[in-house]
Amino acid sequence: MPKTYEYPDPNRLRLIEELKVSAGKENARIWDVVAKELSGSRKNRREVNLWSVNKNTQEGDVIIIPGKLLGKGNLDHKIDIAAFKFSGNAREKIKNAGGNAMLISELIKKNPKGSNVKIIG
Repeated sequence: MPKTYEYPDPNRLRLIEELKVSAGKENARIWDVVAKELSGSRKNRREVNLWSVNKNTQEGDVIIIPGKLLGKGNLDHKIDIAAFKFSGNAREKIKNAGGNAMLISELIKKNPKGSNVKIIG
């Protein structure tokens, strides 16, 4: 069987570097954990459905998904979600619930220490 090769995504590599720099500068271990998750191969990256996020969060939570958020299910409370990628349906459902969907780099700028952020997936 031929060996497959994953071509490096420049956006992912830039994000990993940004996470490592923020982890060192702010002494925030959460960014190291997220960088390690994103450094793995694509087949091992997390894919989380919205119903799982809804089940494991409460109103006002800030969560991070080191992978892709998929739109299966519904969200019935307002939360802030940062992910590497979103499906279009997931973004729409978060917005309809009154929440905020952002990229991981935006969360780093908003909360450099990573305090009160949960990793889901």
